[in-house]
Amino acid sequence: MTTPPAPLVATVVRRARASDLAPVLSLLRDAGLSIAGVEEHFASFVVAEREGRVVGAMGLELRGTEALLRSAVVAPEARGGGVAAALFAATTELARAAGVRTLVLLTTAAEDYWARHGFRRITRDEAPVSVRVSAEFAGACPASAACMLLSLR
Repeated sequence: MTTPPAPLVATVVRRARASDLAPVLSLLRDAGLSIAGVEEHFASFVVAEREGRVVGAMGLELRGTEALLRSAVVAPEARGGGVAAALFAATTELARAAGVRTLVLLTTAAEDYWARHGFRRITRDEAPVSVRVSAEFAGACPASAACMLLSLR
């Protein structure tokens, strides 16, 4: 006798609400990621939710036609199922709707992942000045982090 497959759990990606801030901060802390500036820019975040629980997040620091893509995090139990890609698609849609033409990010562990999504490595000095004033660039993210850029044009 064979065991039936486990039921699939639906993941919903949506704009973040104020009530999502605490779970997102917890996910970021658990992943060892910076929380500097998250609350200030939380209106430009999206979250992934399963069964009423936030299992991922990604945000933008909007800076005119440029934005810093930041705080990309997925809970360990939700990894490998396309949650990050769904968050990125929603974040990109949000960026385009806001008139963003250039996305920049800093990463210490996912350079290959972001390269697969079209980002290319640049030096920090090549990043738009508007993005370099963010808390991430000012020291929240280590100098060893790769700086990457994606044109949305």
